[in-house]
Amino acid sequence: MNILLLRLILTSTFAVTAACAAFAQGQPITIRAARVIDGTGKVLTNATVEIQGSKITKVDQRTGPVTYDLGNVTMMPGMIDVHVHIGYHFGKDGRAQNLGEAPAEVAFYAAENAWTTLANGFTTVQSVGAAADKELRDAIARGVLPGPRILTSLGSLNERTGGPKELRAYVRKQKADGADLIKIFASKSIREGGAKTMTDEQLQAACGEAKTQGLRTLVHAHAADAVLAAAKAGCTQIEHGAFVSDEGLTYMAEHGVYFDPNIGLVLQNYVENKVRYMGIGNYNEEGFAFMEKAVPTNFPMFKRGLAAKVKMPMGTDAVAGAHGQNAREIVVRVKDGGQNPMDAIVGATALAAESMGLGKTTGSLVPGLEADVIAVAGDPLQDITAVRRVTFVMKGGKVYKGPLPAASAAK
Repeated sequence: MNILLLRLILTSTFAVTAACAAFAQGQPITIRAARVIDGTGKVLTNATVEIQGSKITKVDQRTGPVTYDLGNVTMMPGMIDVHVHIGYHFGKDGRAQNLGEAPAEVAFYAAENAWTTLANGFTTVQSVGAAADKELRDAIARGVLPGPRILTSLGSLNERTGGPKELRAYVRKQKADGADLIKIFASKSIREGGAKTMTDEQLQAACGEAKTQGLRTLVHAHAADAVLAAAKAGCTQIEHGAFVSDEGLTYMAEHGVYFDPNIGLVLQNYVENKVRYMGIGNYNEEGFAFMEKAVPTNFPMFKRGLAAKVKMPMGTDAVAGAHGQNAREIVVRVKDGGQNPMDAIVGATALAAESMGLGKTTGSLVPGLEADVIAVAGDPLQDITAVRRVTFVMKGGKVYKGPLPAASAAK
């Protein structure tokens, strides 16, 4: 990313934000749309959301002038992706290895990904794997960069991190360093077959210590025994689960373990960008063969998850090439996974917020929560692809994408 592009992002974003700043000074911002999906499963027609400062104060049906009359669109809570890698990008050579980049270049690419993600309707993400996420998270929280609210693990642990004692120490250090959660690799990559790598004792130590420290755990696990062991160890959420068993699904459903299978974007993105990844680490012909095979086999796995009534918040594992396309996961869950459109939207809003411990902060258009509000062209309950046509973005009461406020509302 070049500095001119970053300046353009900042200038255009804050121009829109500044234009509505006057409305935040003592009077509410009001937004009307033909349809409102509130994130909890309810739909209102010709409804208005009222915002004071950064909070939603009312959701109702009213007449008269409003700050933003968005017309024939669907207003929704800002979408949430529970699994991204916000800094991953293709470098100047078009490859995913980013050799020789200066720290400033890495930061600019991450800022670009953050803006692209926000502009496409995702107001909150969970980034798992990089210590550099901390500075980006904090800069966005301070309001000096546009981007989604970020929760981050600041790194990850695996079987090589050590025994139970070392794993507990790692968790405590991550907590002290400011991590919002702990990321765990309990199996190999799908490109290497996905076999279990951590012992039950290691998983129990890592997830047990995280719980003691008040941190959630997100576990990469493909093999059936890895999924079940992580769930039984008290880990909060399982990612991927390509080979999950019915026993594992039942256990997760009965014990409230969240499951994020990532069926709609990550593998497809790798295949689409094969030339950019090929030859880096385990991105080889065998690895791509594994991924190509897993794309269609993930759909029946997801359907089994639906049948088992497992809580499945929406996550993508977005890496280089995928940022801004996060909503593809929602579309695939509906079109290929057989999920009800409303349930898929709840999975990317209220349920995702709940899984991240943010249910009282965001994820729904209800009074008292943060004003994370988006609009999409069309009706996603009739055509789920509408979630990819984002026309309006507000986060925390600030507008980052959309029309200027109506002049009549200022009088």
